[in-house]
Amino acid sequence: MTIMRERMLAGELYIADDPEIIADLERAARLTERFNTSSADDPQGRLAALRELLGSLGEDAWVRPPFHCDYGWQTHIGPRSFVNFNAVFLDVARITIGADVQIGPNVQLLTATHPIEPAARRDKWEAAKPITIGDNVWLGGGAVVLAGVTVGENTVVGAGAVVTKDLPPNVVAVGNPARPVRTLEEAT
Repeated sequence: MTIMRERMLAGELYIADDPEIIADLERAARLTERFNTSSADDPQGRLAALRELLGSLGEDAWVRPPFHCDYGWQTHIGPRSFVNFNAVFLDVARITIGADVQIGPNVQLLTATHPIEPAARRDKWEAAKPITIGDNVWLGGGAVVLAGVTVGENTVVGAGAVVTKDLPPNVVAVGNPARPVRTLEEAT
């Protein structure tokens, strides 16, 4: 493994022009294209492309094309979870999606970060922090979840919300930045 790829996986600053990183990006681009252009008449072929692309895909989970990601193998989707149209998963760091999660259209899970300092950005340094989505979460259409965030189980994130910090379990969160506005009774 190359030093820049090791740095990327460790969540440290790295430069993405490393040949091993580029090969991973190209692999994901080919598999994403195959998934996104697969025929609706060939659900098994579509599922095979998705399973090859992703790190893991739980039983009865489904992703509707088009779907976009950086690497694919950094994304893990739990059983019975559903990802709607136009999802963007910048999976530079691991994205973990629990069981029975509902992800609305145009949702973005963005693990990538960049330095605030202009010189470091100009020199193409970047990093990433993982995202974790708990079991039975619903992310409304157009929601954005930023790097390093965990969304607790049973939480509902309203459409268009921007999640900049961890959300606890069993709340409804809305706005930019997303904030809890209601507590839900724990599932029994």
